[in-house]
Amino acid sequence: MADTMELRDIEVWDGNMAASQALRQVQVDVVAAYPITPSTPIVENYANFEANGYVDGEFVMVESEHAAMSGCIGASAAGGRVATATSSQGFALMVETLYSASGMRLPIILNVVNRAIGAPLNVNGDHSDMYLGRDSGWIQFDAYCPQDAYDLNFIAFKVAEDHDVRLPAMVHQDGFMTSHTAQGVHTMTDEEGFNFVGEFKPMNDMLDLDHPVTHGVQTEEDWHFEHKARQHHALMTVALPKIQETFDAFEKYTGRKYNLVEAYKVEDADTVVVCMGTSVETAMEVVDELRAKGQKVGVVGIRVFRPWPLEQLAEVLKNVKAIGALDRSSPHGTVGMLYNEIAGTMFNTGTKAVLTNYIYGLGGRDLTKVHLVGIFNDLKANMDAGKPTTPLQQYIGLRGPKLSFF
Repeated sequence: MADTMELRDIEVWDGNMAASQALRQVQVDVVAAYPITPSTPIVENYANFEANGYVDGEFVMVESEHAAMSGCIGASAAGGRVATATSSQGFALMVETLYSASGMRLPIILNVVNRAIGAPLNVNGDHSDMYLGRDSGWIQFDAYCPQDAYDLNFIAFKVAEDHDVRLPAMVHQDGFMTSHTAQGVHTMTDEEGFNFVGEFKPMNDMLDLDHPVTHGVQTEEDWHFEHKARQHHALMTVALPKIQETFDAFEKYTGRKYNLVEAYKVEDADTVVVCMGTSVETAMEVVDELRAKGQKVGVVGIRVFRPWPLEQLAEVLKNVKAIGALDRSSPHGTVGMLYNEIAGTMFNTGTKAVLTNYIYGLGGRDLTKVHLVGIFNDLKANMDAGKPTTPLQQYIGLRGPKLSFF
């Protein structure tokens, strides 16, 4: 029996500590891990908790991130509650195994501390690794601050382990900006945290010798298509309402509210920026300042990146006249990932909103209030003209000659 840790109602934690405390409180059975900046403290903290008797689980140090997720897959298939953490190049090395985990319907939780992918080498945060996981079949939650990193882990376990869902889930947080920045975090007691998620209930576990199963079988053309279609159905049709149900249950349990799409002062807004991670809270401050000057502006934060909340986002943006999609990843294509998702969402809605794309914050570059004010000025000009008055895609905060495209 694990020892109980006494916590204050509000603890000063960074995002890494918040995530690792959630792993401790849900009593993860196995963490298989290989350290990589800036996610290392999550698994390091868990190992410390395990060594000091605060969890009954096992910490398995492996030789690579590929091996870390492989170990998690084995432990989850055997019937355990399983989690790990990674970033950047480590996430890229995991990609092959991410598809195996989702295809085998294993409810593993992966904390991704978002960091730029090289080259050139960079240990600071952007969303390159988040976007790399977009089509891997995992549920993807996005934290804006340490409180979110704590809460969303409990929510992720509860959703992923639901027998109607049975899909792995990622909890994303911005490298250093969230992972290493300490803030006040409202906590649950160990009993409260565990009880929200509940006892782990295995399904098709390989150690149930009375009901033998095979994982990772070869299907070829006979059944592969059907299997992937059912997996897609579970992600897009089953998981989305389950996530909302769990958000609602968490609000009743703690008083803290989460939404698939976080809309801030959008009801009467003419111009809106859509973004993720720590940029959401910065944009909220700018919205307050511009509102005080009479400008009808708003911000939309994407809380759940996969499954994509298409209907919910379309509803939020239905009356907006100009939208700025803020992508914290280099697209190496016509437009950024978030822009594409928003364009696809709005395509058949009859909207006349002007949509433009801003690439920002690569490798940890700051997004300042001045940048955001400039973006809102662009959006107002687009709204007034009823068409883009600026290039479709711009790089924000770039030193040297201004670069824009299309």
